[in-house]
Amino acid sequence: MLLKYFYNDKLAHASYLVGCQATGEAIVIDPSRDISKYLEAAQTEDVRIVGITETHIHADFLSGARELAAQTGATLYLSAEGGPDWTYQFLDEYSSQPVHDGDSFNIGNIKFEVMHTPGHTPEHIALLVTDGGSKASAPMGIFSGDFVFVGDVGRPDLLEKAAGVRGSSEIMARKMFESLQRFKKLPDFLQLWPAHGAGSACGKALGAIPSSTVGYEKMVNWALAYNDEDAFVNALLEGQPEPPRYFAMMKKLNKEGPQLLSAINAPQRVAESPETVQQWLGQGIVVDTRPATVFAKNHLVGVLNIPYNKSFVTWAGWFLDYNRPIYLLCDEDSMEAIVKELQYIGLDNVEATMGTGVSAVVAAGGPRVMSYTEVEPEDAARSIDRGEVFLLDVRNATEWSEGHIPQATHIMLGHLAQRAQEVPKDRPVLVQCRTGGRSAIAASILRAQGFEHVQNMLGGYEEWSKLGLAAVNR
Repeated sequence: MLLKYFYNDKLAHASYLVGCQATGEAIVIDPSRDISKYLEAAQTEDVRIVGITETHIHADFLSGARELAAQTGATLYLSAEGGPDWTYQFLDEYSSQPVHDGDSFNIGNIKFEVMHTPGHTPEHIALLVTDGGSKASAPMGIFSGDFVFVGDVGRPDLLEKAAGVRGSSEIMARKMFESLQRFKKLPDFLQLWPAHGAGSACGKALGAIPSSTVGYEKMVNWALAYNDEDAFVNALLEGQPEPPRYFAMMKKLNKEGPQLLSAINAPQRVAESPETVQQWLGQGIVVDTRPATVFAKNHLVGVLNIPYNKSFVTWAGWFLDYNRPIYLLCDEDSMEAIVKELQYIGLDNVEATMGTGVSAVVAAGGPRVMSYTEVEPEDAARSIDRGEVFLLDVRNATEWSEGHIPQATHIMLGHLAQRAQEVPKDRPVLVQCRTGGRSAIAASILRAQGFEHVQNMLGGYEEWSKLGLAAVNR
């Protein structure tokens, strides 16, 4: 048996290629939209991809199941659990075998047994795998998807928070409790391969180790320590992070079948011009991907700053619109990678890009060029005490509840664009987060919405706390 592990650290997403070396057949589990790595691995390992499966309809990235089926002709083994609202709508286009709890199928000599594990989503399945080429007749491991992670379990509140299904959080939390009772009966020796690692918004305490065992999770995973259902439900629902805005769109697109990449037009590359940027602003959303410290010094009015770093895709999913053109101001070297990362979450509507002359464009922008101030915590403290600024904390709700500056008003960054009218314009706005990165994005949002006097606190609440400045702690 061959097992290949793939990890996208921008989305904290793990996927797998499992192959039978005796027959040369392989299956891909929870594929991402960029399928090139699976095709390359299959060629290197001299196996053919004949199967594709995923543990559930994903919310945090666009699935590559349809893309792989279209390119390889492989059979789709997708969940038929969860009812009509959770039925994949593109299966008739490809070879497919819907699977239910207790079903099994083979890829070469490797056996996969389906275990329905609702809780994160209604249709979620886990896959027990047995290597038929070995002497053992028992399963060797479980692909757990977003059911059980290393140190955590899948969040049950996405239906309610991301998809708007009222009252579903508690229902799904109770289903998760039931699913975990089945999990506890599995043999301790089973290896555990989840679909996400640390940093994913599909749970609240995911570990950074890529794999585990059922027995180890029984010992250390907080969720498996509960035997009282009500206590478990309360603990599971408490402190879940805000789901990014794009999650609801991912559910829709993954159920309907994502657009094939071959049907997407490549963005146009245009010459540097402030006038062109102004035209773009009238047509869609313009994103400046330069570092926040560079953007702060000079930028064109109305442009949103999402620095191209590890968090780029997540914040793009919060702020960009699937129904409006997207225009990128980015370095030549990073343009292709940025476009590909946006496609990971279905933001295929990048119309055009402008290259590394961004700085020159800004410098030539005349009166349309603006800046915002970066201030040290000590200076910020004096301005706050004198009432000279409006202090805005853009961290998430859990961070806020654990400690905050007394004079601060809390609006989580992901909601700021829709709630900017709650921020007064009669004095400068001082924005802070934990370390200064998210508040820089917030500063660009406020500037784009017409706030003239915006400041970003360098080092954020972390530096504020190190200096021993006033705070309200839980």
